[in-house]
Order: sequence, then C-alpha cells, then structure tokens
Amino acid sequence: MKALFTRLLAFSLLLGAAQASLADSYSESLRTFKESPAVQKFLTNAYGYALFPTIGKGGFGVGGAHGKGKVFRNGQATGDTSMTQLTIGLQMGGQAFSQIIFFQDKHAYNRFTSGKFEFGAQATAVAITASANAQTGTTGNAAGATGKADAGKQVSEYVNGMAIFTYAKGGLMYEASVGGQKFTFDAY
Repeated sequence: MKALFTRLLAFSLLLGAAQASLADSYSESLRTFKESPAVQKFLTNAYGYALFPTIGKGGFGVGGAHGKGKVFRNGQATGDTSMTQLTIGLQMGGQAFSQIIFFQDKHAYNRFTSGKFEFGAQATAVAITASANAQTGTTGNAAGATGKADAGKQVSEYVNGMAIFTYAKGGLMYEASVGGQKFTFDAY
C-alpha cells in the first residue's frame, strides 16, 4: 500500500510540474510575440486569439505538422484547440514554431470556434540561418521570422477577419509544398 501511495504521489507531482511547464510555455510564447511591434497592435485590438506555443513540423516529400493550443477572449482561455497540417511537395527536414491567430471580431472568433476550421494552401520558405514565413489562403495570412527582434516585422493585416503570425523556434526545413491547416476547438 505504501508503494502504491508513493507512486501516486510521484505521478501527481510530475503531472503538476508538467501542467506548470505547459502554462509557462503559453506565457513565454505570448511574451515572444508581444516583442514584435506588428503583433502588439493586434493584441490590443483583436476580439480574441488562438495561441500555439509549439507546433512540430516535419517532412520528406510528404509532411505534416501538429500542435495544441488555447483560444483566448478578453484575456481568458475559452477552450482548447489543435492544429493538424498535411503537405505534399518538395520538402525535407523538421522544425518547431509558435503560432498565434488573431480574430478581428466576434464573427471571425465564432467561425474559428465552430468546431472544425481550416486554412487553405500555403507557401513557406525556411532558410538555414533565418526563417521567413508567409502563408496565404482564402481565410488568413501570416508573417514571421527567426530572431525575436525580427518576429512579425513583415506587414500583416486581417484577411477575412484573421491574421496569423509564426515564430520559428528551431530546426531546419526546406519546403516548397502545398497543404492546409485544420483546426479543432473544444470549449471549456
């Protein structure tokens, strides 16, 4: 009985530490995005946003990406979200990045949180020493860079009520591919 109690206690401590670390990852990612003047204007004016602290991406001919995040409105988390991406084309390598999606108004927020939402085709170019990321689709656009000081310096605006910024955290990926991002949302 004592061994079982010890294991349960150890598991509880590990789970608590993991949850604290996850909460820290959201704070750290948001802090990184806030360093960009281009992102600051969205943070002050957006109806809400979805934040993905880490999305992992990899591919060799066929690729994919996945990450989990949270959706926020009025500074409060309203639910969990996940992003899954499948790409086909010339690509090799892997990388990790953070992503934030701003919702201009209630309509854009409701479209995203309706349960299943997706962005259309994208084009991404990632270099060895610096990352330049641009995504376009029928529902959004994105800009990002590797250096914290450079993150979001590219001009970005709302497209169909949404604006996306990415920040490369690490890795190396060469890519000229076509794919789309699909999102799910589970309200609290």
